[in-house]
Amino acid sequence: MGLKQNLHNFKVKNQDKKWLPGFNALFTFLYMPNETTHNGTHIKAADDLKRTMNTVIMALVPCLIFGMFNAGYQHYLAQGLIESADGFLGASFWTWDNFVIGLWKVLPLVIVSYGVGLAVEFIFAIIKGHEVEEGYLVTGMLVPLIVPVDIPLWMLSVAVVFGVVIGKEVFGGTGMNILNPALTIRAFLFFAYPTWMSGDKVWVHGATAAAGTPDAYSGETILGAYAQNTSLAGIDYWDMFWGIIPGSVGETSKFLIIIGALFLIFTKVGSWRIILSTLIGALVMGLVFNGVVSAEWISESSKFYGLMSVPFWQHLIIGSVLFGAVYMATDPVTASQTNKGKWIYGFLIGFISIMIRVFNPAYPEGVFLAILLMNVFAPTIDHYVVQGNVKRRLKRVKVKTA
Repeated sequence: MGLKQNLHNFKVKNQDKKWLPGFNALFTFLYMPNETTHNGTHIKAADDLKRTMNTVIMALVPCLIFGMFNAGYQHYLAQGLIESADGFLGASFWTWDNFVIGLWKVLPLVIVSYGVGLAVEFIFAIIKGHEVEEGYLVTGMLVPLIVPVDIPLWMLSVAVVFGVVIGKEVFGGTGMNILNPALTIRAFLFFAYPTWMSGDKVWVHGATAAAGTPDAYSGETILGAYAQNTSLAGIDYWDMFWGIIPGSVGETSKFLIIIGALFLIFTKVGSWRIILSTLIGALVMGLVFNGVVSAEWISESSKFYGLMSVPFWQHLIIGSVLFGAVYMATDPVTASQTNKGKWIYGFLIGFISIMIRVFNPAYPEGVFLAILLMNVFAPTIDHYVVQGNVKRRLKRVKVKTA
């Protein structure tokens, strides 16, 4: 008798146990469930929630691995042990030393994110007596990619508990939440611990410790430099595109984010309408600000000038706009559901993201706030889109019957 059958028999013998949902979660993670549909089904397909979540995780893994290499690379670059970037495929980038430093800092974030988040999921499943939901699989991967790499682990644990309980479980669990859980965690950290979430700094490990300085320091990101109207000498557009720049773990490589976007669109997990409309919205807002600068309606001494003067297209290769458009805005639970609503929803996310980025130089990244705001308005957008369709159909019926 195989291991799967033994585990199934064990499950059958313990049907009345309180801890059974936890066992079922581990069982279905390793094996397909033995239960099948006995009645007629509306749609026959091989995909389910777990496969959908795994698809998104596969699209995120390259960004995670690259981010680990980049964390180590930025460390050695800040120490002066290497002079400048030698390209995306350079030998000094893809080295074991770079990966070890990145792994040392990022892996604990991944472990805490999954450990605490899944523990909360298990507790709620046992208390409520339902199956453990797979909704946190993607959230657990997203969180380490969007938080500062030097954030204390206890702080991350508190934020994860808040995000899972308040952002999802109080609404009824996976599929019922109105806010993206990963961004809810990010928002909690932003408002509860603002000194750790400046948004314009990136942690660099062990810089010049031998000279008697602190064991780590925060260096400016590209957004931080623009917000302070400082020079970006030594960083070109290709560095920004490939990701060889300071920044959050998941946001830097726009090349890998685009690959992930194509993968999600091809597998029909991510909405191309939301992704495209978000980018259009960001470009339009960037063009508006470029027009303000060209018309000389703002002086160079203004604190808003640096980010306003950024070429409109460059907003897509700095910061987290592209990452948010691909992996956050496309969340099928919290996004708009109608096709026209997706265009409106995505456009407003991109538009508002750049607006927040420019008008809040103390925290020059507004993607997560824009997405959370539109999460709240997504049902309203869909409501008016549906009502508009109903009214148009009623008019056609009246014309035909007249």
